[in-house]
Amino acid sequence: MKLLRFAGLVFIFITTFQFVNIRYFGGSIFSLSSQDKFPVSSSIDVTTELVRTLSGPERLNFSSSRSVEVDEDESTGLEEDHVIGSDKNDTVQAHESFIEDVKDKETLDLLPGTRSSSNESYEKIVEDAETAFENTRKVEILESKTDPSVDNLSSEVKKFMKVSNSGVVSITEMMNLLHQSHTSHVSLKLKRSSTVDQELLYARTQIENPPLIENDPLLHAPLYWNLSMFKRSYELMENKLKVYVYREGKRPVLHKPVLKGIYASEGWFMKQLKSSRTFVTKDPRKAHLFYLPFSSKMLEETLYVPGSHSDQNLIQFLKNFLDMISSKYNFWNKTGGSDHFLVACHDWAPSETRQYMAKCIRALCNSDVSEGFVFGKDVALPETTILVPRRPLRALGGKPVSQRQILAFFAGGMHGYLRPLLLQNWGGNRDPDMKIFSEIPKSKGKKSYMEYMKSSKYCICPKGHEVNSPRVVEALFYECVPVIISDNFVPPFFEVLNWESFAVFVLEKDIPDLKNILVSITEERYREMQMRVKMVQKHFLWHSKPERFDIFHMILHSIWYNRVFQS
Repeated sequence: MKLLRFAGLVFIFITTFQFVNIRYFGGSIFSLSSQDKFPVSSSIDVTTELVRTLSGPERLNFSSSRSVEVDEDESTGLEEDHVIGSDKNDTVQAHESFIEDVKDKETLDLLPGTRSSSNESYEKIVEDAETAFENTRKVEILESKTDPSVDNLSSEVKKFMKVSNSGVVSITEMMNLLHQSHTSHVSLKLKRSSTVDQELLYARTQIENPPLIENDPLLHAPLYWNLSMFKRSYELMENKLKVYVYREGKRPVLHKPVLKGIYASEGWFMKQLKSSRTFVTKDPRKAHLFYLPFSSKMLEETLYVPGSHSDQNLIQFLKNFLDMISSKYNFWNKTGGSDHFLVACHDWAPSETRQYMAKCIRALCNSDVSEGFVFGKDVALPETTILVPRRPLRALGGKPVSQRQILAFFAGGMHGYLRPLLLQNWGGNRDPDMKIFSEIPKSKGKKSYMEYMKSSKYCICPKGHEVNSPRVVEALFYECVPVIISDNFVPPFFEVLNWESFAVFVLEKDIPDLKNILVSITEERYREMQMRVKMVQKHFLWHSKPERFDIFHMILHSIWYNRVFQS
């Protein structure tokens, strides 16, 4: 009897334990299913699909989900899911999921450079995929999960970077993002049949292993992250780069450059590229890049319906243009547009191009991390004000340091939320050293806007509705040290220029402490930055005929640089 009772108790215990295990733990006490997902917060639905961060098309599609029907007075960040689990078991399962996905042909084709090839073994593909996963696994995704400001960051930043609690990405962190984008792509080293591909691979090798340059008579080394790499990349661009410009499409949206106003960068670039005998080729088979010659300014002026708060018809126009060229040629279809580029300065350009031009290299004035700017693909375009197209260098320069008696200057419209705060803290006559105006007082003997910039040590460049402002380039134009107050603004040519060597970056939240920040900069440091402003100025000047290292060549170089590192 005792034996029967003991056996009955054991049976009841085993049955109860199995019920609890299956009902509440899904059997996980005894086994780990390959279908397990990452642990996520209750408000976020994320599966192991998010592990495949190396997939360019998938990554870009995250950025394309934002509605284009946004009020023009409002800046809305992308709302992205993010993984919060980092347990060892999660990593193992993620690795298995990633490799299984790579074994699938459809998923394999999404990885950059991994189109199916009979010349590459299956084992090699899986081996390289494992390496790619390991590179991704080493990148920490987010440090903070509670700060709402993090929600405004693009999927690129969320997936590839550890950000501060403020949700603001520094210049150094932007460079880390750029470097990560260059090193995280899967390179299967497939045999290349295209001469263009061979040239790009050669260029990348040359740029990554450049001859050492410590001093250059034309380029001041402290202005650049790596002068040797920049110089070699620039020389290769001059000698190798060929661009095919589509002739299709009608004016005024296509082929009509706007050469005056704050959006003139896109027009001047269009005009000078199309007239270039050095870079333009009529044979698309020789092209490393394909230019989509539309004006975002003319797109808005021609097609936007005032008061509609919708740019759907503008987006549809661009889609129709792409449909036309893709039906006539195979170049777009061959790469999905990844070797095509656009140059657009209007504030709406990111949203207008995000859906159908997601894989293109986009040179954008509105280069905002929280608006889907993709590091390693997109380019930060300088916003330049051209008043007199026949004389783009009119009034260039400013007073010497000894005659710059004003500490800081700003004047401009009070659009956006930031500028009213700047005026509230420093406007009027609150401080004689801080000349901050909504409008410059009109009275006899008062300085003009230009004279103020030429006479000030620091020129304040706060964001308006969007992160970009023509004041950044104006400050360089008038040899005034720019003070950029625009969180998550990607400055022009940041992949080669070390902006912190000649500009001051102030967080938006630190506006009340602005004067203390500027006064704390030593006179020696200020003079050094002002000297570097004068040296870097050449990279931001439009000439009637392009000159070496000017703004036209620098824009083209940034596009070329990203193209090379996508190869």
